[in-house]
Amino acid sequence: MAEQTAERCAAPEGPGARLVDGGAVFAVHSRHAERIDVCLFDPQDHETGRFGLPARAGDLHYGFLPRVAAGQRYGLRADGTWAPAHGHRFDPAKLLVDPYATRLDRAFAYDPALALPREAAVDTAPFVPKAIIEPAATASEAGAPVAPRLVYEVCVKAHTKLDPDVPADLRGTLRGLCAPHVVERMARLGVSHVELMPIAAWIDERHLPPLRLSNAWGYNPVAFMALDPRLAPGGMDDLRTLVATYRAAGLAIVLDVVFNHTGESDAEGPTLGLRGLDNALYYRHAADGTMINDAGCGNILACDAPAVVQLVLDTLRHYARAGVAGFRFDLATTLGRRPQGFAHDAPLLAAIERDEELKKLLLIAEPWDIGPGGYRLGAFNAPWREWNDRFRDDVRRFWRGDAHAAGAFATRIAGSSDFFAGKGRAPSASVNFVAAHDGFSLRDLLTYSFKNNWANGEQNRDGNGGEIAWNCGAEGETGDESVIDRRRRDARALLATLFLSRGTPMLTAGDECGRSQGGNNNAYAQDNETIWLDWANVDTTLAGFVAGLANLREQCGAVRADRFLTGARTGEAAHADAVWSQADGSAFADCDWANARFVGLTLAPADGGGRAHLVFNRGDAIDMRLPAPDPGCGWRLALDSARGFVGAEIRVAQDTQAPARAVLVFLERRD
Repeated sequence: MAEQTAERCAAPEGPGARLVDGGAVFAVHSRHAERIDVCLFDPQDHETGRFGLPARAGDLHYGFLPRVAAGQRYGLRADGTWAPAHGHRFDPAKLLVDPYATRLDRAFAYDPALALPREAAVDTAPFVPKAIIEPAATASEAGAPVAPRLVYEVCVKAHTKLDPDVPADLRGTLRGLCAPHVVERMARLGVSHVELMPIAAWIDERHLPPLRLSNAWGYNPVAFMALDPRLAPGGMDDLRTLVATYRAAGLAIVLDVVFNHTGESDAEGPTLGLRGLDNALYYRHAADGTMINDAGCGNILACDAPAVVQLVLDTLRHYARAGVAGFRFDLATTLGRRPQGFAHDAPLLAAIERDEELKKLLLIAEPWDIGPGGYRLGAFNAPWREWNDRFRDDVRRFWRGDAHAAGAFATRIAGSSDFFAGKGRAPSASVNFVAAHDGFSLRDLLTYSFKNNWANGEQNRDGNGGEIAWNCGAEGETGDESVIDRRRRDARALLATLFLSRGTPMLTAGDECGRSQGGNNNAYAQDNETIWLDWANVDTTLAGFVAGLANLREQCGAVRADRFLTGARTGEAAHADAVWSQADGSAFADCDWANARFVGLTLAPADGGGRAHLVFNRGDAIDMRLPAPDPGCGWRLALDSARGFVGAEIRVAQDTQAPARAVLVFLERRD
C-alpha cells in the first residue's frame, strides 16, 4: 500500500486518537521508532490508507488526518531497528493496537504469526483487532467515597453464564450483571463493593489454544483502556450502565486492573502493541537485554518510565470518569519497582497517591510479585489497602488444627497490627479473605488436601502445591454424612471468622453458596462449568448465614470498629478494649498460646452498644465461662456457627458451653 503522510498540527496534550474539527489527531509515545504509521481500515477489515505521523515532540509522535470520524477503525505500525539483544523489536509488518484505544472491534485471538521474527514476518493485520475511534465521553458523576463493608470478588462471565434468569444474550457480560435479581442478590448478601476481575481486553497465553483451553480470568491484558468485547459488546457504555445500576442499589464497582505485565509475554510472545511501538521503552530489561519476568508472565512494564506512568494514570482516570469507585492492582509490587528494587514512593505509586481524582478512590494493592524482595505486605502508604494473604493462611492454620497457630490467629483477627499499624493506617487497610479466585474455593479447601489441576494440561504442576487445606476426613466429594457435616461446620466457622475480624472483609462470588472447582486451585484456563456459577444448585442456607454475618458485623459497633486492639482501658466502665481469655474465663499467659484450641476475645463497647465476647473453638465441645456482666446486664447469644444460628439473640447464663469447631458471639445487653 502506498504510504502517505498525515498533516502537521499543534502538539496534542498527550497520546491517543482524538476527534477535532474536520478529522482526528493521532499521537503515540515511542522513543526509538524511526517512523509511526496510522493505518485506516473499513468495516470489512481492508486497509484503506496508511499515514506516517510527521511531527515529534520528545517521545511523542503526532499528526492530523482529515475526514476521520467517529467509528473509524485503525491500527498502528512502527518501524525502526530490529535488535532484540538491545530491546528493539520494530517490525512494520506487525499491526499494533493503540495503547490508548478505548474500544476494539473484536476480541484478541492468538495466532503464531503474531510472534514471528521480522525476517519471517507476514502482515498481521488479519489477526489483530482494530481500534475504533469514539467521541470524548462525558464524565459520570462521581459518588461520595464510601468505606467498604464487604468486597465481593466477581468473575464477570462466570457469574451469569449459567444463570437461567438472565436473558441468554446477556449471560456472561457486564449487562448480564445488571439483571435486577443479580443486583438484589448481592445487596441481600450485605455487599458494598463489587470487585470485577479484569475486564480490559486480553489474549490467551500461547500454550492454551493447542490444549483447547482459554484464559477465563483476564489477567493477560493487551489494551488497558478498551473493555474486552466478549464481556462488554457495547464498550464503555456497558460499564457506565453497570455503575449507574449498582449505584442506584447502594453498591459500588471496583475494577481489578493489571499493570504489572501484558499479554505480549516473553521474547517468544506475540507483538500486539507496546512491544512493537517501543519494547525498550515500555518493558523492563536486564543489562544483557533479556526481559525481566518479576510477574511470572514473561515481562513486566517499566513502571518508573514516564510514558508508562502516564499510560497507567490516564487509564485509571478513564475508568474513574466512568464512575468506578476504585481499583484492585494485581501484583502491585511491580508498580513500585525501580532498578534497585521496590520503593513505596516509586514514581507510579507516588503519582497515584497525589492525583486529585485517584487518591480519593478505593485503592487496593496485591502486595507481592515473584521478583527479588517482591513480598511487601504492609509496605504501601495510606490510603492504600492491601490483600492480606497472612490472614488467609493463619486463619486456615488455626482451623486446620496446626500446632502453635493460636497466637498468629489472634493477631490476624485483631487487625494485623504487625503489618498495618503505622503510616497513619488502620485495620481497614487489611483486606481479609479466606479464599479468593486464585487458590481453592472455600468449599474445596475443606474437600481436598491436594490440588487437582490435571485439566489445565500441565500435569498438575501448576498452582500452589502447599495450599493450606484439609479434607475433613475424605478426599474429594463423598456421601458420608459425618464428613459433609464437618465441612459445613468448618465453612461456617471460617466465614464467621472473616466477618468478625478487624479489617475489610472480602468474599469471592459463589463461596457463600458452596461453589466447587473440583479441586482445581489454578482455574485460570477453565472457561467452562468448572468456574461458571451454577445458580440452579446453590446452598441457599449458607448464603443466608453469610447475610446474617454481614448484618451482625454492621450492627455491632464493637466488632466493626476500625482501630487496633491494645488491651488499654477505655470507656466509663474502664473496660480494656480487648481481653483474651481461655475457656474457664482466665486470662492467657504467654505459655498458654502454644497449644490453645480455644480463644476468647472480649471487645469494649463502641458506638453506643455494649461489650461483645467472641469465641473461636477449634476443639471438642467444652464448658466455658463468660466475663462477668456489668450490673443490670446479661449476655445474649447472637451467633453459633456450629448450628448455623445468627441473628435473634438468646439469653444465656455466665456459665455455658461452646460447641465443637464453632464460632460464637455473645452481646452484653441490659436485662
